[in-house]
Amino acid sequence: MGLFTKFSDLLKRKKKVSTQIAEINQEKTEIEQNKFDSGLKKSSTVLNEAINKITAKYRRLDDELIESIEEALLLFDIGTNATQKILNAIIDEIKYQNVTDPELIKQIIVDKLFVYYIQDTDIDSDLKLIPQKTNVILVTGVNGVGKTTSIAKLAYRYKNAGYRVCLVAADTFRAGAVAQLETWADRIGVPIFKPQKDGQDPASVIYGGMTYGKNNHIDLLICDTSGRLQNKVHLMNELKKIDAIIKRFDNEQPVESLLVIDATTGQSGIRQAQAFNEVTKLSGIILTKIDSTSKGGIILAIKDAFNLPVKFIGLGESLTDLEPFDLELFIHGLIKGLTIHAE
Repeated sequence: MGLFTKFSDLLKRKKKVSTQIAEINQEKTEIEQNKFDSGLKKSSTVLNEAINKITAKYRRLDDELIESIEEALLLFDIGTNATQKILNAIIDEIKYQNVTDPELIKQIIVDKLFVYYIQDTDIDSDLKLIPQKTNVILVTGVNGVGKTTSIAKLAYRYKNAGYRVCLVAADTFRAGAVAQLETWADRIGVPIFKPQKDGQDPASVIYGGMTYGKNNHIDLLICDTSGRLQNKVHLMNELKKIDAIIKRFDNEQPVESLLVIDATTGQSGIRQAQAFNEVTKLSGIILTKIDSTSKGGIILAIKDAFNLPVKFIGLGESLTDLEPFDLELFIHGLIKGLTIHAE
């Protein structure tokens, strides 16, 4: 049984795995797989070269092998906490099976990487959208991570899926934020609700957007929010007020709060994003620019930092290059170039 078949069987057995992921035998379109393969090419190359190099040189478990695996995991941007846990799992498995076959060492390394991601984690990437409701998505993240572009890509995706979409420009702090979002709205062909004056309170902008959404039968309000971190107390108060306004408008309103993280900033980006995790109840992650980094292991670091599902992944620059996160496609993209022989 080959590695990918073994891992697919493991996915089936895991509890808390969403129906979409558990049904791994469902056919994926060639376009989807090609997007993941292409977007993950840099990460795949680095991971595969590191694992092939390790297993070509070593035949038994010793300190040198352990150090080599640890270094490879850290260079893949998995983070120190996840690296130690995964390394311990790899060592335990090698000892348990008394492994000397390099092909089996490859399988164990990759298995433990992705078992770590799915265990004790809700990996359902679906947005919780309720029919006949004006659903709200709050999008947060520090400036420069691709927040506005991600909002545009989300709007484009759901508009093309038949949803009535409206953008809400509630980032009234950053100069040019409203104009930038308006440019995207015009390009995509969706309405935008804007502040009535400069520096308007963001919560009042969102309340106005919700009123507009309800009156115009909008299915999905995608709200830009401030990315400032200079004053976390102000940010906390702002987001708390936004949450209160939404609940006042509709206490049953399901809210998706998505944090945008730039994959190229690695551990630094995660540390910055911790501020948002402290001040607002997040429901998922949008991981941008994964195609521009060779360190795809950041997805495991995100699990440690937030224990939240990655709901969307940025695989390119075009409007169609924001994809719902699919663990099977992600794994396939990362190990595509790994030389593993079937048993």
